[in-house]
Amino acid sequence: MPSSALSAPRLVMGPVLFHWQADYLRDFYARIADEADVDVVHVGEVVCAKRMPFFDRDWPDVIERLQRAGKQVVYSTLALVMGDREVGIIRDLAEMPDLLIEANDFSAIGVLAGRPHMVGPYVNIYNEGTLRYMIERGATRIALPWELPESSIANLCAAAPDVELEMQVFGRVPLAISARCYSARANGLHKDGCRYVCGDTPDGMNVDTLDGAPFLAVNGLQTLSGTYLELSAEMADLHRAGINLFRLSPHRCDMVAIATVYRQLLGGLIGPEEAHQAVLDIAGDVNLANGFLHAIPGAELYRIPGQAQPE
Repeated sequence: MPSSALSAPRLVMGPVLFHWQADYLRDFYARIADEADVDVVHVGEVVCAKRMPFFDRDWPDVIERLQRAGKQVVYSTLALVMGDREVGIIRDLAEMPDLLIEANDFSAIGVLAGRPHMVGPYVNIYNEGTLRYMIERGATRIALPWELPESSIANLCAAAPDVELEMQVFGRVPLAISARCYSARANGLHKDGCRYVCGDTPDGMNVDTLDGAPFLAVNGLQTLSGTYLELSAEMADLHRAGINLFRLSPHRCDMVAIATVYRQLLGGLIGPEEAHQAVLDIAGDVNLANGFLHAIPGAELYRIPGQAQPE
């Protein structure tokens, strides 16, 4: 068993991927600081550099409040770095003491090389060689990609027993990111004059097939899954394999309540079936999925043999 699996599992509140209004975002982080039973909280803009000026001045106060509440703060950087300005921002962040930086683009990995940092799930780590490369360059925590099957996760855990490994267990799964803004295009706008219409759909804009079936979701430059990932039934096995951090991706449902469900699950107070139903009740009218982990289409919900799961 990898040594990392022996440490207590920790809950992570991932970065907010959507363009939420500044007042709502401040209130969200205040609740997470004061009420959410999570160990780690991510801040920062991951999707679109154009959104950054709306909240940049608020991050110092948010970070201070989270740290006072005993949370470890991780600053997540852009998943698509497209210019010198964005690289300069990462260089400035790298000089901040007591703040772990998450690199989500190889440009950030280059800037952070040689100093402790985190590698985010947007960086494709599919094999042991890539994993070792990241560790040699200073990565102390690595969030594995969403689409990995359980067998690949186990192999990666075995290859890096002394590095913290993380997996997302709740929320829409990012599938792709582009320099083009899909939200603007869908509203007949250009990216440069987008009017920040991505903020009109605070959990992503649902996209259906031509036949009217749910398909994907759009979040500005980002394409997301139409379903919400939900891995309550698999978390115990993931922890035994060597995953010791479990990420919740924020949505506009009650994320404090979502965190409470997963904390109770990790503490053995509820079982996977009860947790699955509780998550569905809190998240509302969404479809849950776990297909990637079971090497089937990611949008499907795999029924674990011998375990009755709620509809």
